Amino acid sequence: MTASPDPRVTVRRVRADEWQAVRELRRESTSDPDAAIAFLETPAQVEARPDSFWIERAALASESETTAQLVAEVDGEWVGSLSVLIRATGQTDHLGRFVDDRRADVVGVYVNPAHRGTGAVDLLLAAAAHWAAGLGLTRLHLDVHRDNLRAQRAYRRAGFEPTGETYTSSIGPEIVMSRPLP
Repeated sequence: MTASPDPRVTVRRVRADEWQAVRELRRESTSDPDAAIAFLETPAQVEARPDSFWIERAALASESETTAQLVAEVDGEWVGSLSVLIRATGQTDHLGRFVDDRRADVVGVYVNPAHRGTGAVDLLLAAAAHWAAGLGLTRLHLDVHRDNLRAQRAYRRAGFEPTGETYTSSIGPEIVMSRPLP
């Protein structure tokens, strides 16, 4: 955790009827100055998606056992989010990599700049670990840009370590990190 976590930060799973808030937070996250080394999509791509995409996305993220979107709130305002995607053995992930063993991937990690350092990311990652462990998974994985040192520090604080795997995506050089689940 951070040195002084904000006790007002709470984390929960999105609800299906919150599709507009899901879309708005994605707009915000992909428009952040740090987004170029954090997200694989642009604000223009977010804007181009029809309402039906966001309705389906929120429904899946709220109810599925293969996808969960978690949000951090302060006084009812969304201040951060991440998603956990469960990949089945034999599938390919969002980058076309073969999944040789069922795994949980954390994607789309975002905390509003005004709420960074409040413990929101720690709570989001802890909730992601709890959800994935509840599905019987033993590790949580994520990819992070090599130059995104702030994110790497947050992930290390949450128990993630580099696996040694690296690759280059559309946003540049990335490292793979993982952590055991309780």
